[in-house]
Amino acid sequence: MRHRKSFNHLGRTSGHRKAMLANMACSLILHKRIETTVAKAKALRVYVEPLISKSKEDTTHSRRTVFGYIKAKEAVAALFRDVAPKIADRPGGYTRILKTRFRLGDGSDMAIIELVDFNEAALIALPKKEEKKGTRRSRTKKSDQPKSDSVPKVVPKIKEKRTPKIAQEAASVGTAASVSAEVTPEVVLDVASETDNAS
Repeated sequence: MRHRKSFNHLGRTSGHRKAMLANMACSLILHKRIETTVAKAKALRVYVEPLISKSKEDTTHSRRTVFGYIKAKEAVAALFRDVAPKIADRPGGYTRILKTRFRLGDGSDMAIIELVDFNEAALIALPKKEEKKGTRRSRTKKSDQPKSDSVPKVVPKIKEKRTPKIAQEAASVGTAASVSAEVTPEVVLDVASETDNAS
């Protein structure tokens, strides 16, 4: 039963587990990516990400705190010199776990754990985000001049009785443009379509 079990003990005593995670963290910082089992990779992520966050502030106290966990001068120097400047803008999530295969000996799930900002292939493949220009929305100013009503609005065709006089005038001229000014634009459209049908 896993009562109050908050993390994976990895089948090791506490001393063995801490030494193993410290060695794996050292290898990850120096080589930027390592292959291990999925369980160890998840445990390493929890172990190493707070140390990477600590490296953002380059002080003697931060270096001594990190050295208490890693215990390797080369790794601590590489963390503060190489890794910290690259992850300065990232608020968290410094590592990525990629599942790869099953180990031939015992069938364990294998994975690659890597530092996100050091995978050059992934950084090249990602499209660059275009910066969006910030524009303020404002109400459009209504023009003081009224819109010209020269263009007639097309209204759905309504069947209405027209006098034969209008139809005769339109037929004699042949175009709807010469119809008298009393005729509305809607009627002119209907008369023109009737003349086309008649011809």
